[in-house]
Amino acid sequence: MLHIAVPAFFFPASNIDGWVPLRQVMGPNKPWMVLMTNSFFSSNACYDFALVLKSVFSPSPLKGRDLWVLVLGRFPTHHNIGIPEFKYVANMHGDETVGREVLLHLIDFLVTSYGRDPVITRLLNNTRVHIMPTMNPDGFEATKESGVLESWYNRNGADLNRNFPDAFENNSAGIQPETRAVMDWIKNETFVLSANLHGGALVASYTFDNVTGSLNGYSRSPDDDVFVHLAKTYSSNHASMYKGTGCDNRQTFPEGITNGYSWYQLEGGMQDYNYVWGQCFEITLELSCCKYPPAEQLEKFWRDNKVALIEYIKQVHLGVKGQVTDKNGNPIPNAIVEAKGRPHVCPYRTNEQGEYFLLLLPGTIGNNCIEFLSTVRQHPWSWLNSMFQTKEEQFCVCS
Repeated sequence: MLHIAVPAFFFPASNIDGWVPLRQVMGPNKPWMVLMTNSFFSSNACYDFALVLKSVFSPSPLKGRDLWVLVLGRFPTHHNIGIPEFKYVANMHGDETVGREVLLHLIDFLVTSYGRDPVITRLLNNTRVHIMPTMNPDGFEATKESGVLESWYNRNGADLNRNFPDAFENNSAGIQPETRAVMDWIKNETFVLSANLHGGALVASYTFDNVTGSLNGYSRSPDDDVFVHLAKTYSSNHASMYKGTGCDNRQTFPEGITNGYSWYQLEGGMQDYNYVWGQCFEITLELSCCKYPPAEQLEKFWRDNKVALIEYIKQVHLGVKGQVTDKNGNPIPNAIVEAKGRPHVCPYRTNEQGEYFLLLLPGTIGNNCIEFLSTVRQHPWSWLNSMFQTKEEQFCVCS
């Protein structure tokens, strides 16, 4: 079962239908409490955050451990027009624990900084941030209990990062409940940017992870320049990732980044699925050479990643966004909106509110322009509002 948890101080929780304060539903043996006390926060940390919870959808349960999502923002309970959706997901491999702990620190930092730090306040007022500290709670508990640090699978023995539909070849792996939950989550939200946090290396990896045929060791997406920028944004703001030093003397990553396929070929990965079918740019962040480090090292990992985590969230505001409506101001959903010269495997479409979000780098894009195709051409529309993030961005609108 996937839940959303939201900081209640952004709104009066008692006025929201269907939402209840965390302290009414969480006890010492509940999943979120276990999650919090497994970190080096105090056991009362979740009460300090004053969370509320809501059930979103229910995949088949695995040993009673649910997937939990925390949502932060000015409008945390629902999507608001013009506000982009961002997400972090960690611990999809049970033994890769650093990302899980780092995200708990990020939650603490964002919640306690809102209203005090103008940068964080502005970021949360203009972004809806979703944080899933663990996608594989069963795998994590099995790893901890057994002491075997090589068990990254879920309870069914499946690798969740090779379990998603693949754009390049048929993935015969049976879809796991955790995978289905995340796929439905992606379908039900308008995610624009994401990162999934792993361990076992120190590098920012970007799509594509797979390829049809041979591409001389590099699987380039139509938005490769944007993905390189996103990966460099994280690595350059990390305490040491930018140095490109591998976990042994045989492997290095220039500037701390790599194309996924250039590193190793992966079928059924989550970042490719997000980009192809979710209209969401996602990169993979490998945060530590040691997957399951001693507890006393966890605070340093947070310090090493703190700035990078915040700077990466800011990138959700790159490029152009807008809304497509008809002449009466009614939104047009499912309209194809693409930057010319950047064709996606699955064309990017407007959501139910007629919104589109395209991540593009600042600058003049030659003969490229934003194209409105398919459904739009079948409707009489006359209004389009695009918000450009920098003065250098220049786009033409094609009808």
